[in-house]
Amino acid sequence: MKVLIVLTSHDQLGDTGEKTGFWLEELAAPYYVLKDAGVEVTLASVNGGQPPLDPKSNDPSFQTHATRRFDGDAEAKAALAATIKLSEVSADGYDAVFYPGGHGPMWDLAEDSHSKDLIERMIATGKPVALVCHAPGVLRHVKAKDGSPLVKGKNVTGFTNSEEQAVGLAEVVPFLVEDMLKASGANFSKAADWQPYVVTDGLLITGQNPASSDPVANALLTHLKHG
Repeated sequence: MKVLIVLTSHDQLGDTGEKTGFWLEELAAPYYVLKDAGVEVTLASVNGGQPPLDPKSNDPSFQTHATRRFDGDAEAKAALAATIKLSEVSADGYDAVFYPGGHGPMWDLAEDSHSKDLIERMIATGKPVALVCHAPGVLRHVKAKDGSPLVKGKNVTGFTNSEEQAVGLAEVVPFLVEDMLKASGANFSKAADWQPYVVTDGLLITGQNPASSDPVANALLTHLKHG
């Protein structure tokens, strides 16, 4: 089995002058859930090469077993430094795709035509798409076969308005994940802030926040094994 993990290449947090990127736990957790199960994992990003890490996600208070393992894994870090360019990816070469969050995807992947085409192709060919935290925002312009929003009528979750307000970035991000999904016709549900929460609806697997990274990855793995 082959799974593609798609990362942001955006490193600016709006006009704040602060850095952003992908959230480390949201990469490390699925990376090892999949690798340890014998899945071949490929990393891609919008621009290729080294994607930007949100510096806050490297804070000791946010470290997990997976992030510490990743930090000490030369092979994993080499793969991260040499991600393939998203425009060069073919959906037909993979059995599933996983999108880690962090605030970066809100700016680039949410508006990226290659990402949109990738997700639409995966769904159209019966392959699962998993997204965690801010990454469900990447579904903003993705369409179903009939031209309606992919998430219309679908059960989904993602980073909540209250969680965005709690981190003080509700006025900084280009849109709120929860509001966008609801406006697109999705059936949005959530757990308490910062609690792990995963929703699976057919081929679409979404997780609410960083703590949901591991459960989302395991839900994807279960889907790959059992359909």
